[in-house]
Amino acid sequence: MKHTARHVFGATLLTLPILLAGAGSIPAKAQSPDLQQRAAEIKEAAANNKQALMSYSWNELVTISLKGEQKKQEHFQVRLGPDGKPVKTSLDPPADAAPPSGGRLKQHIVAKKKDEFTDYANSMKALAQQYVPPSPDLLQQAYAQGNITLGPTGGAPNEVQLVVHNYLKPQDSMTLVFDQQQKALVRVQIASYMDDPKDAMNLTVTFARLPDGTNHVDSVVMDGVSKQLNIATQNSNYQHV
Repeated sequence: MKHTARHVFGATLLTLPILLAGAGSIPAKAQSPDLQQRAAEIKEAAANNKQALMSYSWNELVTISLKGEQKKQEHFQVRLGPDGKPVKTSLDPPADAAPPSGGRLKQHIVAKKKDEFTDYANSMKALAQQYVPPSPDLLQQAYAQGNITLGPTGGAPNEVQLVVHNYLKPQDSMTLVFDQQQKALVRVQIASYMDDPKDAMNLTVTFARLPDGTNHVDSVVMDGVSKQLNIATQNSNYQHV
């Protein structure tokens, strides 16, 4: 599992504030007259923010747990490459190969469970990639069908949220929380499912600000509910390079 949840998002989430341009306690279809101007301002801020992240490197901790038991941790140093995509370098020492234990049957069962665990984790990642970054076509379709609501969060006075229902699958949802004053994403939440609605997959991305005002992905949590599989990514130690 070399590619983790953090790689799914890269820097692309930082361009999402444009989706919330003209936000307020108004229906999504009732676009305000200054929508284009505000969209341009937010898009410019997002572009500047992405450029600022190009000058940073940071540490990434990925923790994989199954049924509440930690199975694996990986440490990386990350920076954005010239194409804006994350370039990751492992900070972990080479793992020693553990000698096989038990008979052939036990080894076969262990190997099969590990393969199922890896396949499911990859399926979670693939599903997340269908949501982030959002598809303009699917968003336009959601607007046309009246499946987008826009309004205050009920929390911080400067925060608004855009909620998209039936975005990719029936009865799924994608919520983007945006700070209008800071012109920055605060949180992205996705409630979806794998092949069966009973097989839920939840995704939460939280953002934070560096001392110079640069917005960045602080943490990513992916939950495969039925399998009790959790992939948590935490970013820290941002340094200028």
